[in-house]
Amino acid sequence: MWQNFLVLLTAHETFFNLLTAIKTVSASVVAVVLGLFRSFSETELFAIIFVMLTSVLFFVGFVLLIKGADYLVTGASSLAFKLGISPLVIGLTIVAFGTSAPELIVNLLASFNGNTDIAIGNVLGSNIVNILVILGISAIIYPLTVQKSTVWKEIPFALLAVVVLAFLASDALIDGAAESLLTRIDGLILISFFGIFLYYIAGIAKQAPEDIQEKPANLSLTRSGVLIFIGIIGLVVGGKWIVDGAIVFAQSLGVSEALIGLTIVAIGTSLPELATSVMAAFKKNTDIAVGNIIGSNIFNIFWILGISAIITPLPFAPAMTTDILVTLSASLLLFLALFVGKRHTLQKWQGVAFLALYIMYIVYVISRG
Repeated sequence: MWQNFLVLLTAHETFFNLLTAIKTVSASVVAVVLGLFRSFSETELFAIIFVMLTSVLFFVGFVLLIKGADYLVTGASSLAFKLGISPLVIGLTIVAFGTSAPELIVNLLASFNGNTDIAIGNVLGSNIVNILVILGISAIIYPLTVQKSTVWKEIPFALLAVVVLAFLASDALIDGAAESLLTRIDGLILISFFGIFLYYIAGIAKQAPEDIQEKPANLSLTRSGVLIFIGIIGLVVGGKWIVDGAIVFAQSLGVSEALIGLTIVAIGTSLPELATSVMAAFKKNTDIAVGNIIGSNIFNIFWILGISAIITPLPFAPAMTTDILVTLSASLLLFLALFVGKRHTLQKWQGVAFLALYIMYIVYVISRG
C-alpha cells in the first residue's frame, strides 16, 4: 500500500514538474514574441498579421475547394438520378465537370480579377503535375497497364490539346504581333474541340454495359439541395481565398503570379486527381488511374482555358512558352514511355523518372522566378 502511495506521489510530482517546465517555456516564448512585435511599427505589424491570415486562408481555401466539389458532385448526381437521368449521362456531365471544378473556379476568379498569369499557370502546372507527379506516384505504387484505345486515342487527344493551345498562344511568333493573346475567338475554338471530345466519350460510354455504370447515392431532395448549396459556397469561398492568397504570396516573395500558379496553386487544385489515381493504383484499377489524368488534362485545356479566355482574353508572357513546351513534352513522354520496356505499361522505374523530371522542372521554375 505504501509503495503504491509513493509511486502515485512520484507521478504527481513528475507531472507537476512537467507543468512547471511547460509554463516556464511558454512564458519565455510569449516574452520573445511580444518583444518581436514591439520592434515593429503599427503598419508593419498590420502587414505581418495580414500576410499570416491570408496564408492560413490560402491553405484552408484548398480544403473548402476540394470538399465543395465533392459535395456538389454528390448532391447534383443524387438529384439528377431522382429526376430520372441515367448514370451514364450523370457520369459524363455532373461528375466529369465536378472533378474539374477546383481548377475551373480558381481560373474563373483569376480571370475576373485580371490575374491571367494565375489562370494560365494553374492549367499548365496542373497538367504537368498530373502526368509527371500523379502518374509517376501511381506507377511506383503499381505498374499502370493502359488500354490500346487510351494509347492511340485519348493520349493523342491530350497531346492535340497542348498543340492547339501552343498555336493559339503563339501570336508573337506566327503573326509577329506585339504580344501573344488567347482571345475570345480562341476560347470558342477550344470549347469546340471540347465538344468533339465529349461526343467521343459519349460514344465509348454507350458501349459499356449498363450494370457496370456506377449509380449515384440515393439521397433525399432536401439533403441533395443542402449538399449542392454547401458545395457551391465552398467552391466560391475557397477559390477566392486561393486566388487572393496567391497574389499576396507573389507580392510578399517578390515572384511572379505565374510561378505561384504553376506550383502551389497547380498542385493544390490537382489534389482530387491525386487522390483518385493513387487509390485506383492501390486497388490495381489502372484504367481509372490513367483515364482520370488524361481526361483531366483535356478538360483543363479545352474546357477551363476555353471558358477563361471567353470571359477575359488571356495574355501569354514569353516565359510561358517554356511551360507550354514542358506540358507538350510531358504528354509526348507519356505516349513514348508506353512503348519502352513492357508495351502499353507505365513501369515503376518510369514513375521514378517522371518524379525526377518534375523536381528538375520545379527547380528551373523557381530559379526563373
